[in-house]
Amino acid sequence: MKLYFDVEDKPKFGHLIVFAIQQLLAIMAATLVVPVIVNGNIGLTGDDAMSTAAALFGAGVGTLVYVLFTKAKSPVFLGSSFAFLGSMTAAFAGAVSVAVGYLGLIIGAFFAGLVYTVIAIIVKFVGVGWINRLMPAVVIGPTVAIIGLSLAGNAISDLQKTNVEGGSPLIAILCGIIALIVVTVCSTYGKKTLKLIPFIIGILSGFAVAAIFTLIGNAADIDALKIADFSPLTNLVSDGVSINTFFTVPKFTFQTAIGGFKEIDASYIGTVAVAYIPVAFVVFAEHIADHKNISSIIERDLLSSPGLHRTLLGDGVGSMAGAFFGGCPNTTYGESVACVAITRNASVVTIIAAAIGAILISFLSPFVAFVNAIPSCVMGGVCMALYGFIAVSGLKMVQLVDLNENRNLFVVSTILIAGIGGLTVTFGKITITSIAAALILGIIVNVILSGKKTAEYTEE
Repeated sequence: MKLYFDVEDKPKFGHLIVFAIQQLLAIMAATLVVPVIVNGNIGLTGDDAMSTAAALFGAGVGTLVYVLFTKAKSPVFLGSSFAFLGSMTAAFAGAVSVAVGYLGLIIGAFFAGLVYTVIAIIVKFVGVGWINRLMPAVVIGPTVAIIGLSLAGNAISDLQKTNVEGGSPLIAILCGIIALIVVTVCSTYGKKTLKLIPFIIGILSGFAVAAIFTLIGNAADIDALKIADFSPLTNLVSDGVSINTFFTVPKFTFQTAIGGFKEIDASYIGTVAVAYIPVAFVVFAEHIADHKNISSIIERDLLSSPGLHRTLLGDGVGSMAGAFFGGCPNTTYGESVACVAITRNASVVTIIAAAIGAILISFLSPFVAFVNAIPSCVMGGVCMALYGFIAVSGLKMVQLVDLNENRNLFVVSTILIAGIGGLTVTFGKITITSIAAALILGIIVNVILSGKKTAEYTEE
C-alpha cells in the first residue's frame, strides 16, 4: 500500500489539525462509551459517575506515553479498553466506597501495566523470534480479521438505532448508509485532501441529513423522522450562557481516589489483582495482533523496530497513565489502525496532534457535546468501513498462507469459526474474550499440526 504520509512525514499545520480531528472522531465514540458502560453496570450517577471527558484526557496522555516509548515509530492511538470492562466493574463492586472503587481502577491498571512490563523484559532478553514462530501469518491473519468481524454486530446495531424515541429505523439506516457512501466515494474518487479526511466528510454528511430529517419531523410533528438528539448541544445553554458553556475541568480519577487510601485493605487489593492481571495476558495477545496488522499496513515490522518490548512498555505505562486520569486502561485501537489504512496517513505527528487534541478537547464543552450529539446511525455507517478494513487487513495477511496445505486450512478455519461464533471462556470473574479464545485455540492447533515443518511453512 502506497502511503500519502509515511511514519516520519509531517503534514502542513492546517492539514495536520484536520487529520488529528479525524483520528479523534474515529476513536472517540468507543473511548467515551467505556466509562458510560461501567456507570450503568454499577449504577454510578451524578458526581459519583466516571467522567467521559476524563477518559478522553487519559487516552490522550496514554497515547503520548506510547509514542514516547516507541520512539515515534508506531502510528497508533490508544483508547479505553473494552477488555477491562469486567475488571473495572469488579473494582467498584468489591469496594466499600466510591473513593475506594476509583482507587481500585488505578491500582488495577498498575497491575495490568506490570504484566506488560514483565513480558517486555522477557522479550528484551530473548527476542521476538518465539512470537513469530508461535503466531505466524496463518494465526495472526484470521485473528486480525476476527477483530474486525467481531465488531460487525456493533456497527449494524448502531446503524439501525435512532437517538430519539419513536424514530424510524429505516430513516436511521438511510442516514448511516449516506455517511458510509460518502466515506467510500471520498476515499476512492476524491482528490488528495478528500482522500485523507473521508471520515470527517462522511460524519458531517450523515449528521446533516439526520438533522434535516429531525427538523422536518419536529416541524411536522412526525416522530418517525426524528433521528438526531440535539439535547447535548442545547444543554450547554439550558441554564444560560456561562463559563461552563465553553470550558469545564474533567473530574479526574485520582481526585476521587485520594479519599480511598484510608479505607483500602489487602483483601480488596487482592480482589483487584485477580480481576486485572489475567485480563492483561489476554490483551497481550490482542496487542500482538494489532501491531502485526499495523506493521503490514506501513510495511515495517514494529515488533523488530522499535521492538515488541517498547510497544509493550508504551501500552502498559500508557494504560497506567490513562487510568490515573480517566480510570480506563488503554489499548491500541483497531479503529485507529483502520483509519491509517483507509486514509493512507501513517504520520506519527498526526497521532501526536490527535493525542494533544484529546487532552485539550476534554476541557471544551462544545466539542464534547457535538460528539455526543452525532447520531448513532451515522457512526454505525462510518464504522462499517472502519471495522471492515480491519477484517480485510487480516484477510490480506492470509494471502501469504498456502491454503492448499491442510494444516493451514484447519488453523484458519478454527480461528474464524471460534471468533465469529463468539467462543468465550469464563473462570469466575475472568472472561477470555472471543478474540483471545480464537487466537489461543488457533495457536494450539497450529502447534499440533506443525510438528513436521516444511520449507514452505518456514518461509511463511
